[in-house]
Amino acid sequence: MSAGMATSLDAAEGPIPTSAVLTASSKHIGASCLSENVAFLKCKQKDPNPEKCLEKGQQVTRCVLHLLKDLHQRCTKEMDAYVGCMYYHTNEFDLCRKEQQAFEKACPL
Repeated sequence: MSAGMATSLDAAEGPIPTSAVLTASSKHIGASCLSENVAFLKCKQKDPNPEKCLEKGQQVTRCVLHLLKDLHQRCTKEMDAYVGCMYYHTNEFDLCRKEQQAFEKACPL
């Protein structure tokens, strides 16, 4: 399976957030969407009622989707290769270090 097929692009939104896309982008998500994730987790700690934190959850989702689109636009080839490797190897980081390094060099944290 080719890397392009693994990312499954949605023309309007960018890469579809499959497990391989999210796993490959996890360091970037952790760095770029930190404040949104922390706000969501604090909300969940205050009130376990899912309805109380919907807006915070939507902010996390918006941040991640925007980041994935930006990453894919900035380093398409490297991201596709890394995601394709992660998809092929069922998200095993150790088997995709070469692709990870190329992706992180093209799109540094």
